[in-house]
Amino acid sequence: MASARPSRFALPLQVAAVCYRRVNSHAEFLLVNTNGGNKWTFPKGAPDTRLSHSQAAEREAREEAGAIGIIEPRHFHVYIHSKGVFWQPHGVQEYVVKAFLMDVQETRKPHEENRNPTWYRLEEARIILAKGREVKYARELQAVLDRALEQIGMARMVAAAR
Repeated sequence: MASARPSRFALPLQVAAVCYRRVNSHAEFLLVNTNGGNKWTFPKGAPDTRLSHSQAAEREAREEAGAIGIIEPRHFHVYIHSKGVFWQPHGVQEYVVKAFLMDVQETRKPHEENRNPTWYRLEEARIILAKGREVKYARELQAVLDRALEQIGMARMVAAAR
């Protein structure tokens, strides 16, 4: 019988809200500054034992981006994310991130300061998510955008516009 305990070799888990809105014929994504402020990312954080993973992702969207909306109950993608830099004491830590789509209905002032939530069109989001990251992590985030477009049914519209 399998143990419920995580393996010591397993990566820690985070949950992310991939916040989007439809504007005419395209999608925009709501990104936030990382804690260090020098990169952009999706609102994300640790799961909470009192909440489902989607509820925890929804909480992160509200706290970090001030986003209020409808979050999907099931994750649509899983990706690897890194935190830290190799020259600091704890180095680089990788996380497995479960991504949940959130159709944002309104935004308010976020609970966390210095997150600077900002809406980006697809191509802008691709560029800004890659900035300052190793290629493998940049590709992971760009894959999240691709899957998000598929899930919200806008992938064909983007391909036709290219």
